[in-house]
Amino acid sequence: MPTAIFSSFESGLIYAIMALGVYLTFRILDFPDLTVDGSFVTGAAVTAIMLVNGYSPLISTGAALLAGFAAGSITGLLHTKGKINPLLSGILMMIALYSINLRIMGKSNIPLFSESTIITSVKDFWVKTGLDSFLNKGMEVIGLGNSTPSTWAIIFIMLVISLAIKFALSLFLKTEIGLAIRATGDNQAMVKSFSTNTDNMKVLGLAVSNALVAFSGSLIAQYNGFSDIGMGIGMIVIGLASVIIGEAIFGAKTIARATLAVIGGAIVYRLVVALALQVQFLQTGDVKLITAAIVIGALIIPQLKDKQKEKSMKKKRLKELQIQQTLVKGAKEVATAKSDI
Repeated sequence: MPTAIFSSFESGLIYAIMALGVYLTFRILDFPDLTVDGSFVTGAAVTAIMLVNGYSPLISTGAALLAGFAAGSITGLLHTKGKINPLLSGILMMIALYSINLRIMGKSNIPLFSESTIITSVKDFWVKTGLDSFLNKGMEVIGLGNSTPSTWAIIFIMLVISLAIKFALSLFLKTEIGLAIRATGDNQAMVKSFSTNTDNMKVLGLAVSNALVAFSGSLIAQYNGFSDIGMGIGMIVIGLASVIIGEAIFGAKTIARATLAVIGGAIVYRLVVALALQVQFLQTGDVKLITAAIVIGALIIPQLKDKQKEKSMKKKRLKELQIQQTLVKGAKEVATAKSDI
């Protein structure tokens, strides 16, 4: 069980980067972008084929980020210049990317077990410095020695990367361009009245979003040790689950808090899935069903809580009104009695 929790924490930090991209379109731009399912694989495909052909992990990962940026830009252009419905433009790009990703990889699956990746490089460095043995000894002291991850490198580096992206995204959304993107999602007509090109803001927002998604796909491919054409199926649902769960648990009053909540939501989501799979009657193939159940619960439970609060507030107000009426009636009776005397 603890081993599964550590693995969920590792993968949750990587998927958090994808969830931040989904947050940018879903919450900030109010754009239902299904390109995510395709651009996630694009990032993995570009990185995998470049690693196999001898390119360095950093260059391969950077190329994946640029590929995602291009995919998001095309989705934005389809919507803004082609005047295609937002949902349909994302679906069309997702379908197109399936064939493009197959073209990039040349086959449906590329193994990376024998290739040097960012993950393997960080692991090797971490082990050579002796930090792993130091941390594992510390975990043995508190009784978790046999349950610790084989290396702490992934948790550390992914925590640093995800938090760095979180802070960068928060700062970006507070810049002039970032504020224009936020305003475009809130009130497009108002933004147009200030002579701001909302089309450009949408294209940029979608490009940045899918760049983050492709970056996450690249890291997942290096983490899992392979790139597969079907690894992006359901990514948009996982991203939405992370956003909704994070907002429900940690709140989203400010951009800084909301972006941090998304990271927390991604980790919680992976932990819930890992714990659910420990149940005997559930199997690995039920992950999508579990995901759907988590999203449904995250959407319905807050509504039920709000309704319950509304009912309690109505009851409270009714009691207060009844007390006021009783007091007024009593005052009138006292006044009547005095006048009779």
